[in-house]
Amino acid sequence: MPKPMHLDEVVYPPFAGFPPEALRFLRRLKRNNTRSWFQAHKGEYEEQVRFPMQCLIAVLGNRMRSAAPEMEFHPGKSIFRIYRDVRFSKDKAPYKTNIAASFEMRGRKHPTESPGLYLGIEPGEIFVGGGVYMPTGDQLKGIRTAIAEHPDGFLEVIGDKGFRRMFGGIMGEQLARAPLGYPPDHPHIAHLKYKQFYVGKIFEDRVCESPRFVENVTAVFTKTMPLVRWLARAGA
Repeated sequence: MPKPMHLDEVVYPPFAGFPPEALRFLRRLKRNNTRSWFQAHKGEYEEQVRFPMQCLIAVLGNRMRSAAPEMEFHPGKSIFRIYRDVRFSKDKAPYKTNIAASFEMRGRKHPTESPGLYLGIEPGEIFVGGGVYMPTGDQLKGIRTAIAEHPDGFLEVIGDKGFRRMFGGIMGEQLARAPLGYPPDHPHIAHLKYKQFYVGKIFEDRVCESPRFVENVTAVFTKTMPLVRWLARAGA
């Protein structure tokens, strides 16, 4: 007897690439970022932008099952809302002009602050990567303590040949000076200065329009996972 399907289980067709209309829609939204325009074209967003992203995430869930079994790929929950939070921003444009998704470890209570994987589709920048982008003070303290006291695990991750070929090294902003509590001549001061710990790869727009884009994303995510796991162990 077949297993009953839960209400949130939807079968998505194979990912066929984002249609050219997807990036065109995001460019038009950037020029017409108003509620009236978006409401009049919401159907286009759902069909040309959001649905292909859902198809991509559904495929990624299967592709990453062996490489990242602890990560959650959910075609509905993983996608960021298109609505901007404008309460504390001078820019009152109501909508984001990209579509993005983040993938976190199952059971994490604060996914926006947890190490994970990220995929962003925006005209002019198709970004695939992961790590931790906005660590809290406590998370940053834990990461730096782990690097300073047990550097071997971190150095093994960033020194891996495949990792270095894919990313070069850690991305993110750095402090101009040594962080509080660490001498300027600390042997790992170059890594301790980081305020963000993430990696990524940027693709040309046309790449996301191919069905093979899922292979690009899978390759980047697979190489990112050792960093994600190390950050999680470090308390991020």
